[in-house]
Amino acid sequence: MTRKKTRTSAALALCFAVAGVGLVGCEDPTTGAKPEAGSSSGASATGEAPLTGTEKIKVGKHSVNVSCTGNQAGDRPVVVLLHGGGDDLTKMADFQKTLSADGRVCSYDRLGAGASDKPDGPQDYDDIGKILTGVLDRVAGDGPAVLAGHSMGGLIAARYAPDHQDRVKGLVLLDSTSPTAVGDLTKRIPESATGPAGELRAQTLGVFAGENPEQLVFTDGKVRSAGDIPVRVIQHGVQYLAEVPEYGPGLEEDWTKGQKAWLGLSTNSELSTAEKSGHYIYLEAPKVAADAVKEVASQATA
Repeated sequence: MTRKKTRTSAALALCFAVAGVGLVGCEDPTTGAKPEAGSSSGASATGEAPLTGTEKIKVGKHSVNVSCTGNQAGDRPVVVLLHGGGDDLTKMADFQKTLSADGRVCSYDRLGAGASDKPDGPQDYDDIGKILTGVLDRVAGDGPAVLAGHSMGGLIAARYAPDHQDRVKGLVLLDSTSPTAVGDLTKRIPESATGPAGELRAQTLGVFAGENPEQLVFTDGKVRSAGDIPVRVIQHGVQYLAEVPEYGPGLEEDWTKGQKAWLGLSTNSELSTAEKSGHYIYLEAPKVAADAVKEVASQATA
């Protein structure tokens, strides 16, 4: 492999790796369009008419962009999608449309993403959780919900569920950021590293420290139990992180370790691999992702 090709591959791996934890600026071959309006039923916690299509709601003093499609299907939980860092709800539009064939599905832009307001300053998981609670109040009311999150969105969903077992009845984590991502990266790539690996370390630790559009400050922590809710963890099979010179294989090992750690969320959890997919599983292996959501929603209904 030529030096130029090696640098290109490493840069691509760097881009995807950092995008996976929230950095803006990486191009993706797909583009999202806003979900089409659909019909829905069921009242919100405030007694307002069901949200249909894409509109902005108030959560506290902030404006939050929300999209809902599909019809309420009996006692099936509302599925709420959480996009990855650097993305917004339009990225998951096609995936949402697919899932809407089976029931009501909603997505939203977190503060700092898409058409929602910017955050007032640095955020922690509690801050982001308050916005999620406000969204659930509006789109699910007192009813159950299944959270399906990609990358940073999966991390947020997994941190949120243990404290909200009254309403979160299932989780699907799509190549979610590890619960020990900060420590893993710090240990894996030394501060003395140079080249693509050094850039990856510096940029990603910056993202973890709050240098991301949502200003979320990542903190490592133990995986807490959300009871026996169905949890499906899906990791990438195409090992793009392995392209980072010298440290790539170790980064893949750390990522897999993190995916396994998320199994501690529930006594009813399973880990699988989307063999032909990189980080964006819901785009590169949409059937794998959709089947997982359908399975969890079905179990949560039973």
